[in-house]
Amino acid sequence: MKKEIIVTAKTVEEAKSKAAAELGVAMEDIEFEVLEEGKRGFLGIGASDAKVQATYTVKGADVAVEFIRKVVSDMELDLTVATKPGTNDDTVITVDGEGAGLLIGHHGETMDALQYLANLAANKKVKGEKREFVKITLNIEGYREKREEALRALARRMAAKVIKGKKSVMLEPMNPYERRIIHSEVQGIEGVSTNSIGSENNRRVVMFLDDGQEQ
Repeated sequence: MKKEIIVTAKTVEEAKSKAAAELGVAMEDIEFEVLEEGKRGFLGIGASDAKVQATYTVKGADVAVEFIRKVVSDMELDLTVATKPGTNDDTVITVDGEGAGLLIGHHGETMDALQYLANLAANKKVKGEKREFVKITLNIEGYREKREEALRALARRMAAKVIKGKKSVMLEPMNPYERRIIHSEVQGIEGVSTNSIGSENNRRVVMFLDDGQEQ
């Protein structure tokens, strides 16, 4: 989707700056076409404003943010929605404020569903446009950091249980993101390995002794 506006100001540079402010994006992300050069005139006589056309191609991340803001607005929640660069070549959309927990759900299920829909919106093919693929991560009230910390603690406790009892342990079903955290944490624990079993939404992590000497 493209946004186009025509702006006038005393000079071309002022018009460009004004257009960037109206569109709410950086000047380097906008394509400008100078329609009319400004004229200073003499003693105010014959002076005319500069006119530029500004075209901004909406990025996938912007579409995703607007989608989340629409959900928040429709639910009549007073929340802050913002973006920041992620650490895995993704764009992180953060949502904070009183009542944000409604968008998290049990073990983050509602948040994951919203994240899925936000990614669909961000990467929807639009005829006549070339939009680069963007990966969106939704994080509400810092839930992902808290959940990761809890999962790593769980992995350590269950690994200790496997070592002590010399028996395999199977965890509850988890999504791919959560299973990766468990696998990652256990990699640093000597004597214990992990594997995922099951299908689709019922995949679980199994922890077992490396040497297979279970009773």
